[in-house]
Amino acid sequence: MYENINSVIERISFIVWGPPLITLLLGAGIYFTIRLRFIQIREFFHGVRITLGFFENPKHKGEIRHFQALSTALAATVGTGNIAGVATAIALGGPGAVFWMWLTGFFGMALKYASCVLSLKYRVFAEDGTVAGGPMYYLERGLGIKWLAVFFAICTAFTATIIGNMVQSNSVADIFYSSLKIPPILTGTIIAVLVWLVIVGGIKRIAKVTQVLAPLMCIVYILGALYVILSNADKILPGVSLIIRHAFTPTAATGGFAGSVVLYTMRMGVARGIFSNEAGLGSAPIAHAAAKEDEPVREGLVAMMGPFIDTVVICTLTALVIVVSGAWSSGLNGASLTARAFKISMPFGGDFLVGFGLIFFALSTTIAWSYYGDRCIYYLFGAKTIVPYKWVYCLLIPLGAVVRLELIWNIADIANAFMALPNLVAVLGLSAVVIKQTDSYNRKLRIARRLHKKRWF
Repeated sequence: MYENINSVIERISFIVWGPPLITLLLGAGIYFTIRLRFIQIREFFHGVRITLGFFENPKHKGEIRHFQALSTALAATVGTGNIAGVATAIALGGPGAVFWMWLTGFFGMALKYASCVLSLKYRVFAEDGTVAGGPMYYLERGLGIKWLAVFFAICTAFTATIIGNMVQSNSVADIFYSSLKIPPILTGTIIAVLVWLVIVGGIKRIAKVTQVLAPLMCIVYILGALYVILSNADKILPGVSLIIRHAFTPTAATGGFAGSVVLYTMRMGVARGIFSNEAGLGSAPIAHAAAKEDEPVREGLVAMMGPFIDTVVICTLTALVIVVSGAWSSGLNGASLTARAFKISMPFGGDFLVGFGLIFFALSTTIAWSYYGDRCIYYLFGAKTIVPYKWVYCLLIPLGAVVRLELIWNIADIANAFMALPNLVAVLGLSAVVIKQTDSYNRKLRIARRLHKKRWF
């Protein structure tokens, strides 16, 4: 029975992540990259300075600082996608899937910038000062398509329960059961309790937790990955060559590796890349809408840092660890493959590092995604339904821990696709607004730089 259900879900996943959606996502990223004159390169360091608080203004409306907004968005993206997702892409699509993840990350920077510019421009404020923003608001207030805004909100609220909690608890439970034999239901229950203690305090408490968790987990994981990669320095260039070669050359199946044609490799890379950095999905704009900033372009530049840190840096490190260690053809999948890759070069702590990273990645992702679902439920049904939603959200976490890995990942891919479509309609439909906002800001920036006004540059 399970095999039949999973087979049907897998077919649906393959259809929705077929050439049309892949072309639309990459095409939208390429379009904004060209129209905004490679803004992800041109204004990269300006974005870094904004993120670090160089231009913060206490008079601006919002609930959280730039760094907190980015930390919350990163907490939602830097998660099991970076450990289990990358490994799954390589196991099923081959090393070449990493190349397509790189493209998704690079062009995704421009796409996420555009989404967050719109999110700031069309956000709304409640009477109590709380903020609500995201694709549902720029779909309704910008394009005037209410029904599509409702559809996006429904999809995102559903996706939050799949990607935001069930996928996370599933990956953590998998590695803790395989290494320590801890029952999955116990792992899921502990995560649910910890998440509830944070999300009950709203976005301000979520931001306070994620601004500590996100940088800490990134630094620890990056240092561990660099140790493994540098320990295999002679294999780095051959590993990169393998990734690029397999991106365009079908690979024959060997061992547990599924093998595929180029399209399947591309599909796995793009799907896992989007799952990892969420560029084009419309989730991160919900977090960035809460930032204390009145200039939409500035928050867009902060948001642009997300795909770079998540995909270009962290996913690349995970991929290189798996490839240079030789574990990619071991037949393993998910977090177990990543743990195996680390253990090969770090026999006295490799799997511990993955376990440590995974639990903190998953915890922070679960916390951040709760806010995405929270804002969508608020949009659909009002403030009275938020607390019941949080209870349901946490109760589903233990369930995710006991569901089979393949099924939950395929459902997650489908859920991502149904989020991406309405958001892409909105972002492309409002592209003229993004370009106009950007040009206006650039003019102000050029004048300010000539006049040496530090508030602007």
